[in-house]
Amino acid sequence: MASYQGALNGVTKETGHDTVAEMMNWVEVQKTLLHWLARRAGLRQQTVELESGTIMNFWVPKAKVITMKKGSACNSREKEEEKKKKKKPAVVLVHGFAMDGIMTWQFQVGSLVDRYDVYVPDLLFFGGSATETPDRSPAYQADCLAAALGRLRVRRCTVVGFSYGGVVSFKLAERWPDLVSSLVVSGSTFAMTDSLSSTIVKRLGVSSLAEFLLPVSVKGVKALFSAATYRKLWFPNCFHRDFLEVMFTNRKERAEMLEALVISNQEASVPQLQQERILLLWGESDNIFNLELVKNIKAQLGEKVTLKTIENAGHLVHLERPCVYNRCLKEFLVLIHPEVGQSLHPHL
Repeated sequence: MASYQGALNGVTKETGHDTVAEMMNWVEVQKTLLHWLARRAGLRQQTVELESGTIMNFWVPKAKVITMKKGSACNSREKEEEKKKKKKPAVVLVHGFAMDGIMTWQFQVGSLVDRYDVYVPDLLFFGGSATETPDRSPAYQADCLAAALGRLRVRRCTVVGFSYGGVVSFKLAERWPDLVSSLVVSGSTFAMTDSLSSTIVKRLGVSSLAEFLLPVSVKGVKALFSAATYRKLWFPNCFHRDFLEVMFTNRKERAEMLEALVISNQEASVPQLQQERILLLWGESDNIFNLELVKNIKAQLGEKVTLKTIENAGHLVHLERPCVYNRCLKEFLVLIHPEVGQSLHPHL
């Protein structure tokens, strides 16, 4: 997917002309381009309706789009067509708290689509996903994701979760072991306890997770990117302003999600995961969930877990070192699906 990567590189270059930058929202422009690239890569947007006024937006393989029809005749015909479709292993990419699915995984989609059925959900209150149910817990997110994947006829999959999406992915793997065959987690934890939250907040020099993850100013967005990256990249103020405008919607609901994320030390327990293969894929300089934490997670989860670190990368390891990240991810996937014959070269 060289064309996919080349276009991505182009969209991230600085224009150097504030007058041009002020004419449009560059993050909206990037989103539009990413949507176009996702379609070129063979994905299509699909909205899945669940119970209780809940909808989840996905990017799904074009061949796996489900037409929601009524009537047993239609359902039988769809099932026959499903059997004829080429079978690829399913990979589900679960995003973090600051971006929606396709923005988070913009460098991974093109690397995987040739050999895997890639599903990119927007968690509730991101992208086009929402619910009328008041539950804001990661467990509810996981249950909705499992239900939506069931509607999309995904029976088994590898789940790749980043940051907040990693917490959801741990819950998904624990609660739905028949669905999740293997797990990859980056920059996350299986339980955000009071003590862990306090440690992170103190390290970052903020008053709360909400102050850090739900910035209200350009200064706050700059602080978010600075803490999340190894390289201190410069972007014009207009980029941070545009990012603030586009990415931080549904503030009330997301603030409630952060409240539900943090649990007491007494409530926390090590998940009993049935998956045989789990990869912790980390930025060596992650300043949010640091190496000490991930080594502790590995020790708690046991021998089935592999820890791989990527140097010169922070929390946003999949965006800072995408070639290395993708190579590590594909090496893990080919262990699970040797029949795919996955190339180990870091193509994008």
